[in-house]
Amino acid sequence: MIKSSKPRKQRKFRYNAPLHLRKHFVHAHLSKEAATKLNIKRRTIQVSRGDTVKIMSGSRKGKAGKVSKVDTVRGFLFIDGITRKNVRGRELQIPIRPNSVYITDVNMNDKMRAAKLTKG
Repeated sequence: MIKSSKPRKQRKFRYNAPLHLRKHFVHAHLSKEAATKLNIKRRTIQVSRGDTVKIMSGSRKGKAGKVSKVDTVRGFLFIDGITRKNVRGRELQIPIRPNSVYITDVNMNDKMRAAKLTKG
């Protein structure tokens, strides 16, 4: 990543980051119960589609749901059941930042992800 502590350079790095580094921007904290259940020693893991998350800040604080889409380009999560109506009356999913959620249940269907998480 970047070594500078200057806010301006940090913002520039995040804005111009390539896609293979943007995956690091969609990490979220892991609940202690899920970490002990799966024997994961890490504090944060990458959010993936199918994970169950709980919103910890904002107007929808306390609501939980399954992640339906992860937008790594913009750095947003889309959660089932977290919607709003637009002017025409259509239901739209609200983009949520990963730093305002924590993961309560991990989707372990992907064998590569499961191996990577359980190894340490």
